[in-house]
Amino acid sequence: MFTSILVPFDGSPSATSALRYALDLSRLGDGAKVTLLTVYRHHSMLEASLSMVRPNDPGNMDDAMRGHAREVVEFGKNVALEAGFDRVQAFVKSGPAARTIVKFSEDRGMDLIVMGSRGMGSMEGYLLGSVSHKVTGLARIPVLLV
Repeated sequence: MFTSILVPFDGSPSATSALRYALDLSRLGDGAKVTLLTVYRHHSMLEASLSMVRPNDPGNMDDAMRGHAREVVEFGKNVALEAGFDRVQAFVKSGPAARTIVKFSEDRGMDLIVMGSRGMGSMEGYLLGSVSHKVTGLARIPVLLV
């Protein structure tokens, strides 16, 4: 079976289902290590406009996005803990989602990527294709879409 499973996690229902599936896969084998990865990217005027929500304290947009990404990945860790799985590591990275996921999997020597077929989505997804589609095309390891 697999020894290390990467679950890209954006907090969507599809990503949560993928996480539960990865936890079940880990239990089937010899207890593969499950790693969560939340990727954020500050790249558009739409995201920059979010700073208008706090006009008196706009702060650094990247800090706000990183903070939200940490909340998302912590939510994922809590899903795993509630399922009785306490061996989950969680990371937050910045960059283009698909390429960051694939590079992270390569750098960490992952055996499998388990991800939702539909995430939170963005305008970029409609124009350029979904993150899951890009990951399946770029990854050199198996990708399981849930």
